[in-house]
This record gives sequence, C-alpha cells and structure tokens, in this order.
Amino acid sequence: MYQTTIKKPVELVGIGLHKGSPVKLRLEPLESNSGIVFHRSDIGVSIPLVPENVVDTKMATVIGKDGYVISTIEHLLSAVYAYGIDNLRVIVDADEVPVMDGSSASYCMLLDEAEVVELDVPKKVMLIKKDVEIRDGDKYVKLSPSPDLKYDFTIKFPHPVIKEQAFVLHFTKENYKNEIAKARTFGFLHEVQYLRSKGLALGGSLENAIVLDEKKILNPEGLRYDDEFVRHKILDAIGDMSLIGMNFVGNYEAFAGSHDLNHKLTLELLKDAQNYEVVELVGEKTKELEKAYA
Repeated sequence: MYQTTIKKPVELVGIGLHKGSPVKLRLEPLESNSGIVFHRSDIGVSIPLVPENVVDTKMATVIGKDGYVISTIEHLLSAVYAYGIDNLRVIVDADEVPVMDGSSASYCMLLDEAEVVELDVPKKVMLIKKDVEIRDGDKYVKLSPSPDLKYDFTIKFPHPVIKEQAFVLHFTKENYKNEIAKARTFGFLHEVQYLRSKGLALGGSLENAIVLDEKKILNPEGLRYDDEFVRHKILDAIGDMSLIGMNFVGNYEAFAGSHDLNHKLTLELLKDAQNYEVVELVGEKTKELEKAYA
C-alpha cells in the first residue's frame, strides 16, 4: 500500500464561521513524505500540520506560525484522514477554513472530485502499542492497542434533546461517509449570543450548525441522525487525531472529549516512542487497511 495524494487541484468558496466572510479554499497534490501543509495565500505563510503548531483548542483546533493562524481545520482534516490522504496542500485566503454546512460532507464531495491517487513510496501507519489516556475530572480520551480502528464516544449534556448519547464507529471510509460525515456541529443559543458580542461566530447560522435553546432544536429541518450530536464529536475527534501525522491503528475511546483533550492526547502519545510503532505497509500487512480506505 502506497502513500496517497489527490489527482488534481480542486477548490470551493464558503463562509468562515467566526468572521462571516467568504473564504476560498484550494486543495493541491503534494509529493511523497510531504505530509499535510496549510498555506495562507493572503499573507504567504505555510503552516505544516504538526502538534507543535497547534496554538488554540478552546472552540476549534487552530494552528499557527509566527503569529499567523488558521482556525477550524478539524472538519476538513476529518475527511482527509478518512480518505487516507497522506500528502496535501491546503490553501486558504483567510485565517479560517470554510465551515460549509457544519459537517464534513462537502469536503468528502470535494475529495471525490479530486480523486485519491497512489504515489511511489510505501504508506506509513502508527500502531498503538500501549494505553495512552488523558483525564480531566470525569472526562477522558484514550488510545489503546487493537488490530483495527474504532472510535467509541459518549457524551452527556443536561439538555432534554441531547441527554446521554453513545456511538461506536468501526472505521472504514464507507462507514465514515455513511455514519459520520453528515453530522453537523452544534451549539446553544446563549453561547452564540455571547460569542457574537465578542465579535466571533459571525458566520454561524442554522445553515451551518444545529442550534438549541433551553428546550429544543431551532433548526426547522430537525436532525440528520437521532444521535447527530455524538456522531459529530467523532467527526471532530478524527480530525483532531490527524495531527499525529499519519493514520493509526488502535482504538480511540472518549467520554465528553474535546479538542483540548484530543490535542493533549496526541502530545502524550508522541512524547514516548514506546507508546507506538511506525510501520511501512508492504506485503501482507496492507490487506485489511486497503479494505478500510477502498
């Protein structure tokens, strides 16, 4: 199994969540061993996707370099990771990635248009060798060894629509597209009002998020899945864990996980080489993973 990129450049324009302004996004192929590289075309700054470039995780995963940032990268990265793409240049002309409809479905369609192609260097994956866990009170995120990849997430909110929800994704590209990609981000009306008072979330609307007041969902079309909230948390987690720098094989488990806990988990994993093993996928090793990304 070989490293991948996209066959041709593709682009789209969407609204940025925080500034509410149009953002142009363009994806371009990169050669083997390049990784995922973000580029701000408005200022000419490139920011490689590595954990040490994460500068904020309060409301989204934000990367930065020399004081310049790109925000809300996790939905795009979730789709890129699900498609098994190793090398890609992501160009935006602003400081955030377009929010689209609040899910990763638009990015899946964009990647389908771009077409994933193999390069000439074997693909590397990370095998999780030991349990790695980050806790904050009763909240936790955890990686553990497993012969396959599974995301097991539970959330609990004191809201009559959400309550407690749990979902397990047995990872394949098709399962991701069918079960996760269409799940939208969500927020509460009082939070949106507060953020707007601070000049944030200016692009947020019922077109790109599920919004709830104290008792109900405000979106007239309702939910795409009965448990859309926890499914979106898995979507976010997949994007956040892409900061590892390659696809991994192991189980991810979380209770009330967040961008911040996911970032701390990637750092904890990478700081001790005994936690993992990086292998090149050659020969018999490739068969199961090839099925996952078919």
